[in-house]
Amino acid sequence: ADPHDLFEQHPDVVLLSTSILSTETLLQKLPFQRLRRNTLFVDVLSVKEFPRNLFLKYLPPDFDILCTHPMFGPESGKTSWAGLPFVYDKVRIGDEESRIKRCDNFLDIFEKEGCRMVEMSCMEHDKYAAGSQFVTHTMGRVLEKFGLESSPINTKGYETLLNLVENTKGDSFDLYYGLFMYNQNALEQLERLDMAFESIKKDLFGRLHQVYRKQLFGDNNGEVEKKRSLAQQLLGNGSLTEPPLDNVRQDGS
Repeated sequence: ADPHDLFEQHPDVVLLSTSILSTETLLQKLPFQRLRRNTLFVDVLSVKEFPRNLFLKYLPPDFDILCTHPMFGPESGKTSWAGLPFVYDKVRIGDEESRIKRCDNFLDIFEKEGCRMVEMSCMEHDKYAAGSQFVTHTMGRVLEKFGLESSPINTKGYETLLNLVENTKGDSFDLYYGLFMYNQNALEQLERLDMAFESIKKDLFGRLHQVYRKQLFGDNNGEVEKKRSLAQQLLGNGSLTEPPLDNVRQDGS
């Protein structure tokens, strides 16, 4: 309950399991002077460049730093951790054999549980996580607001969507906001999702427009449209402002 009492015990490893939004406030309050100068600090945040930079900013320069992300939670990892990815970056580990061994011993805890150990830089993690974890959380929250409900005729694909909503709605909005706010790649992914949705709408409404035109003008109009399209190709620029089809001469001018 009291970090002063804890740090006076001189723990070998200090593991921070905080929310993304509270990490900096917590670090500012810790009495580092009560720890040994070679203490190992570890985090388990879902973003990695953010805690890395905070550790480098606030921790004494002699402290070791290991940034990790167990990429599973209470739902996905409730039965087993076997095969689930555990990402880590040895940001700053001292050259002494004892400090190297201490870091390895910590990582062995997760490896012995069957985790798939993935070593990569914090920057790489955030790039990949924005394209997977953030997008997953976004789609889960969108579908939750959409009001996805089970039905008597659920398909396998629909069950997958229901499971996605179930897995993401249990996480706090603060976590989701942290994934967005403290990963510089998240905004780009959000904009790509928006563009993809608009593109699909455009394709659907474009096809619907063609159906309505056929109903209004009949199949002959469809033939006219085909000829107009061919003429545009012959003109070479695909513009919608070419002369009427009747004015197109045999030489394509």
